[in-house]
Amino acid sequence: MDSQDAFTTDTTGLPEASSPSVVRLHDGDSFDLDIRPVRKRIGDAEVRMLGYNGSIPGPTLQVDQGSEITVNVRNDGDVDATVHWHGLRLENRYDGVPEETQAPIAPGGTFSYRLRFPDPGLYWYHPHIREDYAQEMGLYAPIVVEPSDPSYWPPADKQLSITLDDVLIEEGKMAPFSHSGPNFVAMGRFGNVMLINGESTFSGEAAVGEVVRLYLVNTANTRLFNVALPGTRMKLVGGDSGRVEREEFVEEVLLAPSERAVVDVLFDTPGEAHLEHRTPEHTYDLGTFSVAGEAAGDAAASFEELRTDPELTAERQLIERDFGREPDKVISIVASMPLLYGEEVQASSYVCPMHAEVTSTEPGTCPKCGMRLVPAQTEAPAPVSYVCPMHAEVTSTEPGTCPKCGMKLVAAEAEIVTPSIYACPMHPEVTDSEPSTCPKCGMQLVPADSLPASASDQHEGHAHDQHEHGDHAHGAHDHGDHEHGDHGDGLEWEDLMPEINRASDAHNMLWKLVDPESGAENHQISWRFTVGEKVKIRLVNEMDSDHPTHHPFHIHGAGRFLILSRDGQPESNLVWKDTVLLRAGETADILLYVTNPGLWMAHCHIAEHTEGGMMFSFEVAPSPEGASR
Repeated sequence: MDSQDAFTTDTTGLPEASSPSVVRLHDGDSFDLDIRPVRKRIGDAEVRMLGYNGSIPGPTLQVDQGSEITVNVRNDGDVDATVHWHGLRLENRYDGVPEETQAPIAPGGTFSYRLRFPDPGLYWYHPHIREDYAQEMGLYAPIVVEPSDPSYWPPADKQLSITLDDVLIEEGKMAPFSHSGPNFVAMGRFGNVMLINGESTFSGEAAVGEVVRLYLVNTANTRLFNVALPGTRMKLVGGDSGRVEREEFVEEVLLAPSERAVVDVLFDTPGEAHLEHRTPEHTYDLGTFSVAGEAAGDAAASFEELRTDPELTAERQLIERDFGREPDKVISIVASMPLLYGEEVQASSYVCPMHAEVTSTEPGTCPKCGMRLVPAQTEAPAPVSYVCPMHAEVTSTEPGTCPKCGMKLVAAEAEIVTPSIYACPMHPEVTDSEPSTCPKCGMQLVPADSLPASASDQHEGHAHDQHEHGDHAHGAHDHGDHEHGDHGDGLEWEDLMPEINRASDAHNMLWKLVDPESGAENHQISWRFTVGEKVKIRLVNEMDSDHPTHHPFHIHGAGRFLILSRDGQPESNLVWKDTVLLRAGETADILLYVTNPGLWMAHCHIAEHTEGGMMFSFEVAPSPEGASR
């Protein structure tokens, strides 16, 4: 990366990051929130980061359901900013999407947000300009909305919010970010240090017999977190936006970026309880709860009770016909990876993924939001002939695949070299003497000599500072219908191709949300709904893609949704959601309850995918009857 293009990592003269606080706000209150650079000690490194009010994470806002507050934001950071209030069904003009709902807050500028909290549960706030950079640098924090009904949640003795994050530190500094746009666009920026409430080692306290409510939120750019507390009893009571249909005892909780869970934990054994992140290959020790003394409260007396939510139970009956009917809209998720498979787009026109009116005849960045311009998708490809690298007699005037071997055709002018061996970019141990796909991840094999020299040991390049317990096998843990393991679960737990991932950007790694009905992609998608509608949306995460992988799909505050089914199997435990995790090859049906008028965004919540253009916005018209829910 050109050093002139990189954000500064200098910590000289910066204040030290402070510890995060909990701020109790009531109806009508105002709160001042500033964005500013700080220096923070992480292990042996002292790094430059960004903080809300000087802390990482920022202040946890504790508010009441039904209240309204004002948050006055000042940007003293080094990039334009907005604040997105993730999961809140709020007035559209305060949603924090640059140019669509507000002008960006330039360094030195201010903006006031009026926030309403119609739903109880756990939410969070973060930037929506250069999210790959600003959020990774520390701009994130929870919002706990206390329910108006005191019996909404089961009894607990105390509560604690926990943010789950990771950062990539190299040579004592945050790995460089480019002003001109994101890198790590293929898989997202995986960190090598995990941060729990901003620290590399978590430390908490509980009494024996105490029930602690944990508000968990995954604020990482791309990493999945699978949270466990062995030696305790965990009860799942809530998700993204309130309580679950049926409370259940769980061994672990899987969270994709931006997802939340509310878990009640009974600490019934003195000593240490380890907070863990479990993957198929490793168990990461994130820190400990010290358990001592006797509980002052009596929440444990009712801990064994598993309650049922009457609202969602009734809702299941009301939407019975929606489970089986055809979707109103469909989104397919596909990837094109010129970085590995060629076909680099040569465009005569480039456009901003967020602002279609911003165009250029050359690659560049958008002056409105800073996103990298991408090739305009309406232009016709330059006339050229294509040929199979394996079967020279197979030619075509258009891009395609060979009917004999399935390889992508290449431009006839390109030199054709027949590889003797092919390998998977993510699993270099998977090889074949002929073109094929990887049985572990579904990626197309590439000529082995095109992979980075260190591909065979690239996993070692991202060793984590947390303790790893690689001997622990977790194949038996249930994550739904998909089996755990190195293949078959449709999830990318680690960066298995870090050199290729680092080299990927918005030009050589193209993520697409596609509307099959219209053929529109990303920002060209044009949907219109009306307040009061229930819209069934089918999300298809295609395996026929240059890089099949999971995606957390997020819808802004137009409403909230229920997951109806995954791969045709009805969802067994309903919960109001704003983000759904789609595994590679998975199809999910969701039912969006449209409640708020305005222009609303939908996107993948892997930050680098968002900044790479994997997004679109849709319009919601007010209902003549004023329906809302």
